[in-house]
Amino acid sequence: MNRSRLLMIGGLALAVGLLVSYTVYNRLRTFAGSSNNERGVPVVVAADDIQVGAKLEGHDVGLVTIPQSAVPPGAFSDKSKVLGRGAVLPVSKGEFILPSKLAAVNAGAGLPSMIPQGMRAVSVRVNDVVSVAGFVQPGTRVDVLATGGQGGNDRQTTTVLENVAVIAVGKSLDRNASADAQTAPVITLLVSPDDAQKLALVSQEGRIQLSLRNPLDTKKGGIGATRTSSLYLGDKPVATEPKPKIRKVAAKVPAPPPAPYAVEMIRGSKRDETKF
Repeated sequence: MNRSRLLMIGGLALAVGLLVSYTVYNRLRTFAGSSNNERGVPVVVAADDIQVGAKLEGHDVGLVTIPQSAVPPGAFSDKSKVLGRGAVLPVSKGEFILPSKLAAVNAGAGLPSMIPQGMRAVSVRVNDVVSVAGFVQPGTRVDVLATGGQGGNDRQTTTVLENVAVIAVGKSLDRNASADAQTAPVITLLVSPDDAQKLALVSQEGRIQLSLRNPLDTKKGGIGATRTSSLYLGDKPVATEPKPKIRKVAAKVPAPPPAPYAVEMIRGSKRDETKF
């Protein structure tokens, strides 16, 4: 390949590169110009960290102006629409205030605002063992186990509630950011009205235990009760061979032999009698 052909190929490649660079530059300049010319709109953001259950006040929120194309769906443009509403999720400083993070209008603040319609908040008394050494925190999910019996030594443990949300530990509605253990004498669970009755009953009739779940494990069902007799095999009575049942059979009485009969034969003046 001669030198002139190499120079021609190199010049062609340089020309293509310049053309591509010019095209990209024009597109970027057009996009930057359209962004600068786009109308800005005010959006409500958090002026400080907002904790769960807090009632939003004027010093908690602020306004920033951003391009309309960058506004997230549902964002508020007027601070008066968020003031007085309770936060159901934590909001970090500078984060957009969205409807999904606030309680409904006139729902108040604190724990009541975090209870969805049709659900109930029920508290149970716990200790370090029942609360899984304090690792049961707001936002975690648990199973509720009940141990009791109707008398005798054969007690049983049953899983009465599964995958229940914990919404408060003591008076705290926020999960510990450091994931350290958080102990309190009372834990509040979010349950349905039917489950609230079950929880109240087992709290009075037996002893409860909380079982901490992985938040990704939502499977329910298939857990049977465990009885004391199934744990301690030595307590079971020793199996003995069943005694044979005696059947009463009526004795058969043999029928009496038939009475003999006689045949009399007369030959002239002579009589002869034969018995059979």
